[in-house]
Amino acid sequence: MTEVGHQDHIVLGLIARHGPLTPYELKARIEESVEYFWPIPHAQLYRIPPRLAEQGLLHEEAETGGRRRRVFHLTEAGRAELTRWLADPSAPPPETRDPAQVKLFFADLGGPGDVVALAHRQAAEHRRWLDLYRKLQAEIDPDDSERAVSRARILRLGIGHEQAYVDFWEDLAAHPDGGPGARE
Repeated sequence: MTEVGHQDHIVLGLIARHGPLTPYELKARIEESVEYFWPIPHAQLYRIPPRLAEQGLLHEEAETGGRRRRVFHLTEAGRAELTRWLADPSAPPPETRDPAQVKLFFADLGGPGDVVALAHRQAAEHRRWLDLYRKLQAEIDPDDSERAVSRARILRLGIGHEQAYVDFWEDLAAHPDGGPGARE
């Protein structure tokens, strides 16, 4: 079997959680959930399920009439792969591709006000994400026990992550040449 990657596990997990889905429905489920921290290009969502079906992890059911939608179901092999992946506590190092961090790395090559402008912009951007995550956390339905716990966990992580970014960028904007938080 071909190696199953992170995006494959996301597709398997979403189908396990929500039942059979079309690639279009997968796109909608991703937009309301993991896209905040693991975006998947929409074009890939039309390639991943057929590939997982070829591997026996999903079963494809194609409509013969109408819109001819392709609906993907989780197979026993797909559930076993998802269970195996979830039980493995290891994970590769996080992948950070943050253009603001690249700019900060090269800031000594720019103008004197560039760092402050970058810091203000980034603080505002991360405050926006922080507010969104707090809003999503407030909207959790406590009656939806299993999903509520899972959603609350990931939002708590996102809130802590964004708060750390806000704190860093605000401190940098206030003290671009060093100062209170520069050595922490």
